[in-house]
Amino acid sequence: MAEKFTTWDAANHLENLGEVAEFLEAVFEEAGDDPAFVAQALATIARSGNVSELARRIGMSREGLYKALSADSSPSFATIMKVAKALGLKLHFESVA
Repeated sequence: MAEKFTTWDAANHLENLGEVAEFLEAVFEEAGDDPAFVAQALATIARSGNVSELARRIGMSREGLYKALSADSSPSFATIMKVAKALGLKLHFESVA
């Protein structure tokens, strides 16, 4: 009998804000200067919860949120900040020198 595999999706494993924060920390570490990578991570986080509710809190349509966080997008910093705030997160900067 052949084994059956499914695609792994991080959205299925983000269950609380602590896990979301750790996920984003890893994303920022790996993303370098690629805003699309960060946008995809935010889309993953959005999918882990109620996308429609998140879009409403941001003031966007569900489709607009998906488009803003798609792999082909380059979201503005304002959009990233709105999504982070709506998720209950804030950006934190620290010295690396």
